[in-house]
Amino acid sequence: MEDLAVNGVSAVSAQPAGAGHNWPRNDGVDLDLSWVLDQRVNLSAAERRVATLPGRRTVKKDAQAAWLLKAVTCIDLTTLNGDDTTERVKRLCAKARRPVRQDLLDALGMGDRDITTGAICVYHRFVSTAVDALEGSGIPVAAVSTGFPAGLIRHDVKLKEIEASVADGAREIDIVITREHVLTGNWQALYDEMRDFRDACGDAHVKAILATGDLKTLRNVARASLVCMMAGADFIKTSTGKEGVNATLLVTLVMLRMIRAYQERTGIKVGYKPAGGISGAKDVLNYQFLMKEELGREWLEPDLFRIGASSLLADIERQLEHHVSGAYSALNRHPIG
Repeated sequence: MEDLAVNGVSAVSAQPAGAGHNWPRNDGVDLDLSWVLDQRVNLSAAERRVATLPGRRTVKKDAQAAWLLKAVTCIDLTTLNGDDTTERVKRLCAKARRPVRQDLLDALGMGDRDITTGAICVYHRFVSTAVDALEGSGIPVAAVSTGFPAGLIRHDVKLKEIEASVADGAREIDIVITREHVLTGNWQALYDEMRDFRDACGDAHVKAILATGDLKTLRNVARASLVCMMAGADFIKTSTGKEGVNATLLVTLVMLRMIRAYQERTGIKVGYKPAGGISGAKDVLNYQFLMKEELGREWLEPDLFRIGASSLLADIERQLEHHVSGAYSALNRHPIG
């Protein structure tokens, strides 16, 4: 196995995700309410589209290994638990540097590749710890912010939290929107809030978490996606991982089509991040297939695609070991942090 560059998917990026973004930052556009209010979702058609995906697209053997290694480079390796500690974050950072065991990479013919995860995602308290642990790796630190996960703190406190994380070295900020603005149709308020978040981030990239499980309808998801992109979101993200329903293929389809519509009208590429509940290698393959079909090959790279996950990495490594050895190992042989 020489390269694992299969089906148009190279297993690794030319550089680590944090080594420099190669697309223009989304500085946003003026709020166009007529465009926002014009959004509709054909629910039955969308459901048929995602229901047929697993049956139409499948990869096996070397091709599957290539897709899974590519997924590793797009993971925002995450710990957002009440019992997080400094040592847990350091262990997670060590795993981000070497997410797949060297013996497996050697067996796959990828031993000389610098494969890392896309980023580390932590609470503000642990940003400086992660920055120090990742020094020299090129892996960026992403901080959840703005009163994560509910987002129900004062607006000025949200801005100060963003500024503090950036000052500590976070290069990406995952903000949560105020869901009330979406549920009441106050699109101007959502736009203004997101613009303030964009400004507070400075040079850091900003991912807008919509918390789609709280937004009630796919039409709300579509409209919120569009407003956040108009206001300058570099990525739109499904969930905090703390809602009752998190990332789904159905919500993903709607958000990807909003990204495509935004690019067609503005020329600006916006990234996408599903988060919450993506724990199996087979699951992430379906997200990758949908990304490639809806947006194209470019959206399989960490500059435009991230996956918020923790246990997913262990299952990917387990599947790669099965590919190499023909036997499945226990999950406890693939620790994350």
